[in-house]
Amino acid sequence: MNSPYPSTLLENAVNEFARLPGIGRKSALRLVLHLLRQEEGDVARFTESLMKLKQEVQYCACCHNISDTEICAICADPARDSGVLCVVENIKEVMAIEKTVQFSGQYHVLGGIISPIDGIGPSDLEIASLVERVKAGGIREVILALSATMEGDTTNFYIFRKLQPFQVKVSIIARGVSIGDEIEYADEVTLGRSILNRTPFDESYKLLSK
Repeated sequence: MNSPYPSTLLENAVNEFARLPGIGRKSALRLVLHLLRQEEGDVARFTESLMKLKQEVQYCACCHNISDTEICAICADPARDSGVLCVVENIKEVMAIEKTVQFSGQYHVLGGIISPIDGIGPSDLEIASLVERVKAGGIREVILALSATMEGDTTNFYIFRKLQPFQVKVSIIARGVSIGDEIEYADEVTLGRSILNRTPFDESYKLLSK
């Protein structure tokens, strides 16, 4: 069967763009054709930025957030409250919460949530490093800000149990974020109120959430 593309180079580029999440082949074709219409210098800057991102981006040695340096700007900011940690799934949640301007503590990025069906267990996440941060002292409160899904709740409960031996308050964001919703898609007002109106996390929550 003949290819619908007039150029193998065009087809190869479309195939690569179509591998991106949420990008179908029609969208991929539009993006590739847009790049073809741009000046060579513009395309060069675009590709260079992607290569520099891949080669030079770092993960904060403290919170595991994406960073340009060994310690991210949030962890290095003396104005942030280092005694309050907000536990999130990934960088998208950090960005969403920062937009609310309602949280002045620091973060801990897990890099995912527990999902047995996807083969993701506690050892695949930055849970052990979270426990070590709390164990080292200085942390007054850990806020669990994971999505209100079965996987998110499972991860919340696992972390809660791991932190029980330590004298630290564990809270969970208020359920202004609806059950089944993901943090990154919550509007800023709802997410901000959920942070401010967080509630203590205890074992009874696990029973109530079933």
